[in-house]
This record gives sequence, C-alpha cells and structure tokens, in this order.
Amino acid sequence: MTTGAGSRDTDGLKGAREHRVRTGGVELCVAELGDPSRPTVVLVHGYPDSKEVWTEVARRLVDDGDFHVVLYDVRGHGGSTAPKPLRGGFTLEKLTDDFVAVIDAVSPDGPVHVVGHDWGSVQSWEFVTVQHTEGRIASFTSISGPSLDHFGHWIKKRVARPTPRRVGQLLGQGAKSWYVYLLHTPALPELAWCGPLGRRWPKILERVERVPAGDYPTSSLPRDAAHGAWLYRDNVRARLRRPRADAYAHAPVQLIMASGDVFLSERLYDDLGLWVPRLVRRTLPARHWVPRTRPDQVAAWVSEFVTANEGGAAPREHMATGKYADRFGGQLVLVTGAAGGIGRATAFAFAEAGARVVAVDRDAEGAARTAELARLIGAPDAWGETVDVSDEQAMEKLAEKVTREYGVVDVLVNNAGIGLSGPFLDTSTADWKEVLDVNLWGVIHGCRLFGRQMAERGQGGHIVNMASAAAFQPSRALPAYGTSKAAVLMLSECLRAELAGQDIGVSAICPGIVNTGITSTARFTGVDAEEEKRRRKRSSRLYGLRNYPPEKVADAVLRAVAENRAVVPVTPEARGARLLSRFAPKALRAIARLEPPL
Repeated sequence: MTTGAGSRDTDGLKGAREHRVRTGGVELCVAELGDPSRPTVVLVHGYPDSKEVWTEVARRLVDDGDFHVVLYDVRGHGGSTAPKPLRGGFTLEKLTDDFVAVIDAVSPDGPVHVVGHDWGSVQSWEFVTVQHTEGRIASFTSISGPSLDHFGHWIKKRVARPTPRRVGQLLGQGAKSWYVYLLHTPALPELAWCGPLGRRWPKILERVERVPAGDYPTSSLPRDAAHGAWLYRDNVRARLRRPRADAYAHAPVQLIMASGDVFLSERLYDDLGLWVPRLVRRTLPARHWVPRTRPDQVAAWVSEFVTANEGGAAPREHMATGKYADRFGGQLVLVTGAAGGIGRATAFAFAEAGARVVAVDRDAEGAARTAELARLIGAPDAWGETVDVSDEQAMEKLAEKVTREYGVVDVLVNNAGIGLSGPFLDTSTADWKEVLDVNLWGVIHGCRLFGRQMAERGQGGHIVNMASAAAFQPSRALPAYGTSKAAVLMLSECLRAELAGQDIGVSAICPGIVNTGITSTARFTGVDAEEEKRRRKRSSRLYGLRNYPPEKVADAVLRAVAENRAVVPVTPEARGARLLSRFAPKALRAIARLEPPL
C-alpha cells in the first residue's frame, strides 16, 4: 500500500525537501532539511513511529548545528510503501539496502552520520557493522535500541555461565521485552493497532511517556504499527539464535541510554566495549521516547559527536573523565553560593563530569573565578553570575538572563547559605530575617523560578537543596539556623511529591561538620564583637580538625541527582542524627541541651 507524503500531517517538517527513493521493490519517502554542503546527519526512526518522531531534534540540528539533516520513513511506514508480501520483506539485509539507497541519493560523495532510535537504532547497528557500508558512515549515535547480534551474544554468555546475577539480568530483560513476544503473535498486533490501541496510542504516550502533543504521532500510525510488526518477526528470533560473530563497529559510536527506559536494561550494554573500539556513553534521566521528550539534549549530544568526528578537534565535553561523565555531559547546571566551599566544590564536580556550569554568588570575583576554573577542569563552558539569592527581583532577572543566554537549567543546586549561632532569646527579629531570607527564601526563589522553567520545558530536570544535619538535630545554639534548614528539608520533600509527575527530581542534601568558610563568616548573637571573633576562630579550628572536605559533599550531590535520591545525609554525624531522629528522638533532645564547646 502506498501513501503519498502530502496526505499526512507533516507540519513539523515544513520547509523540508521531500522526494522518493526506489529500492528493493519499495519507494522510500525521504525528507531533507538544511544545506546539503554541510555534514549530513541521517535520522532513523523506530517502532511504531514514522520520521516525524524526529522533527524536534531535526529542527535543532539544522538551526543550532547547521547540519544537512535527512529523515526517511522506513519501508512500510509513513509515506514509504510496504513490500509485497510483508513476510520476509523487513529483514535487516533489506533494511540495510534501503539505507544505502538513501545515502547514495542524499550524500553520494561523502560519509554520513547516523542517529537511530528504538528499531531505528537496532537496524543502524547492522548498518555500522556490515562490511559493505564501511567508509560510508562517519559516526553512529544509538538511542534505546541494541544490536540484535550483540544481544544474542549477551544472552548466550549468561546462559553458558548462569550465575545468580546473570540469571537475574536475563529474567529482568525478559520481563522488559514482553511486547516482543506479543508482536510475534499472528494477526493479534494488527487487530490491536487497527482497533483500540491505534486510537489510544497518542494519549498513552502523553500519559505514560509524557510525550507532548503535536505533529506526532501521525494519522498513519495504525498502518505503520501493523507493518512494523514484521521488523520483529523477520529478525529477532533468527538473529538471537545465530548472532553474527563479526558484528564489530567500523565507526565511532555514541550510546545514549535513557535511565527510565521501561523496555531496555542498561545491563544489555555491559559488554559493548568488546564490539565498539571507539565508544562514548551517555545517560539521560528520561524514558524511552527521548527524541520527543528530550530533543534539546539529544540534539546537543548529536551535534557535539558529529562535530568531533568531522575531523575537527573534539569538544571539551569529551575530555570529561569523572565518574558521572556519561550522565551530565552537556547539561546546564546552576550552583548558588559557588564562590567557595561546598558550592565551588559542587561546581567543579559537575564541570569534571562535562556539564556546563553557571556559578552564582554575591561575591562577583569569587563566582567568576569558580567559572574560570570550571572551564579548566572540563566544563564545555562556564559563566559567573552575581546575585543575592535573598533578593527576589534580582533572582527573577537572573532566571531570565540564564534562560535567554544559556538555556533552561537541567540541574539547580540551591547551596547559598549563612550561619548564625546563639540562644533564641538573644536572636533579634533582624537576625531571624537575615537567616531566613538567605537560607530559606533563597531556596524558595530558586525552586520557584528555575523549577517553573523546567516544568514548562517538559523535559524533566533536578533540584538540589542544601539542608543540614541541623535539620534533624535540635540545638540550643542553632535555633534560627536549624529552623531554616528544617524548613528547607520539608520544602524539598513537598516539592519532590509535586514535581515527580513531571520527571523533576528533588533532593535535600544534609551535610554535617564540613571544612568550609561558613564558620569564618558566621554570626554569634548575644555576645560582643571580641567574643564573636573568638568564637568564629574557635569554630573554624574545630571544623578544620574535623577536616571533612567539601568535595565529598559535592560527590554526594552528583550521586543524589544521578540516583534521584530524596534525602542524603552526608557525614557520619548527619547519618547518625537522622537515625536517632527516627528511632530515638529523646536522645536527640538530650543532646540538644548540651552547651556547645565554643
């Protein structure tokens, strides 16, 4: 059955040059955007999609990356015709011939960069590992779709040596692959897609995957999905039983894994380094349909990888060597209170992981210095911004500037804070206002402004609020400070519940005694200037003797974001205080009565 490309809703591809390529008894609908003299990026869609799944990514690659972007409907999908008969018409060999015909038409004189999602990635692994395409592919970005050959060897390895862990991995992926079994059922998938499933699929994507409504999916979805069932029937069982032994990639590969993918386990890629000599791994906190839910990040990573493999110098991001280099590369991270201490250490940790960093502090020189050092450490870019987080209008202007000049923040770290010690009865209203304005209202301003931007973008994100062990531990010496941090902890818990449905994580970090500069600027109420100076010096010495480095807190911040942890007590005393608050609150109250040794 042939469907003309003009009969379908393709508003997302306005301005595209559409044409048809004949190959293997079918006609493929091909769309091109951008300057053909620029590097060519071919986007291959998955199941049950058509090329429109890529429209948001394609726009960004053309507008921001200045690439020649090519999209085509896989045979039997969208505006491309289906083979007759369907059985045997969707083998990987025929799909590879289709791909070669497309790139011969759109880039006859040079190699192309391939990006595949879902089944588009599965078939693209074939493209990049068969001999007759060697030299035609400059790079390959794989998203949510493994090589069937690699998958077959992965299964055989675990069956041959069935340790408990490997058996668990097999069972786990087997459960995630439930839909593959159904697609092998005769006639049932076709009936479902042409019936209720086809009608309800757009709403299912919106509700489950949080795919925004728009030009996708198109009206051809039921027919596309019915035809696409043969992708699985013609290939899966045959390749898993007899995987190729020579399935080695002859081009650099970028692997983008969605940490929330309900169809694929990250363990599938444990052995990928054996098959891919040049491999870059990325992890995205998202679900399966990332071309629609995270087009900004996908386009940014594709753009950087293509540029790095076009003969130019590799972008700075690829020099990232930290533990989370595959998780935060290219993301935009804003850290308040970044001129020193935990804030600066956190900015450096994200920079080492390849993130772009906005270092914010009321100390302009300190913020600029942090940004400068972050670039040297590994951040692709970093900026210093000056603001007092307690100033609502200043924070609003900062949020507008960051979005306009750098983009929507992916990770917000509300770290700025001040210390105040002294009895409640000696703490004035002005003292309370100063502490709450910075420690609590600064966090509220950051969450409200940047959190709203994350929610409106609809692509997830993460907010980190710096609380304290004082949030668990009452103290006669820290009533104002402890109250502010307990409020931050509760605010974080409330926000976490509210924003979970929008894939925005919220974490409260609770350090204990950490060797930072906060003690040198902390104020002490109820004493004269000389005594305040003595207590600052004494507390700084005690913190120095404890010598718990801020870098460990920064590591905890990155881990909290990567693992989406709710509350993270960092130091042993913080973990102990949290434990006692749950199981022995009377003990904490007794400790609270003790006079601090200052």
